[in-house]
Amino acid sequence: MVTCKRITPCAILLLLTTLMSGNALATDVLVHLWDKGSDAMAHADMMHPMGMAMPGAFDMSKATMGITVDSNDIHAGEVTLVAINDSKFLVHEMLIAPVLSTYSPLPYDNANQRVDEDAAHSLGEVSELDPGQTGALRITLKPGTYILLCNVPGHYALGMWTTIIVKP
Repeated sequence: MVTCKRITPCAILLLLTTLMSGNALATDVLVHLWDKGSDAMAHADMMHPMGMAMPGAFDMSKATMGITVDSNDIHAGEVTLVAINDSKFLVHEMLIAPVLSTYSPLPYDNANQRVDEDAAHSLGEVSELDPGQTGALRITLKPGTYILLCNVPGHYALGMWTTIIVKP
C-alpha cells in the first residue's frame, strides 16, 4: 500500500502512463523529498555533517532534510523513480549513484557543499524541483546498493539521502 500526504496531478499522470504502457506498477518507486520547513538550513554550520559515512554522521534523527521511498522491494530492471518535492519552501532534486561501500563517504566538495557527481558515478537525476513539483527518472538498475540524494548545496550533508537495495 502506498501512503502519501499529497500526490500531485503530475505524479498521477506518470503512474497512469506507466500502467497504460503495460509496465508493472512494481517498477515505479515514489521518492519523497522532504525538509522540516523554511529554516531547515538555518543551523547548517553548527551541525555535524550527516552524509553517508561522513565523519561525525551518527544521529540521523537530527536531520532537517531527508529522502524516503515507498518501497524497499525493488527488483533489477527498468525502474521509474517518481520524485515528489514535499517541501513547502525549498527546491530539492534527486540524484542516483551506485554505492560501493556504505562505510566509505561519497566524494564531497566542501567548498561548494555538494557531492562530486562525476566522481560518485551519478547515473541520472531529477533536477531542481520547486516545492510541490514532481519529476521522474526512468533507469535500468542492476542488482546492488544505490544512494538517492539531493545535491542542492548543503542538503546532502544535512541528511538528505537514503540507500536502496536492488535485488535480482
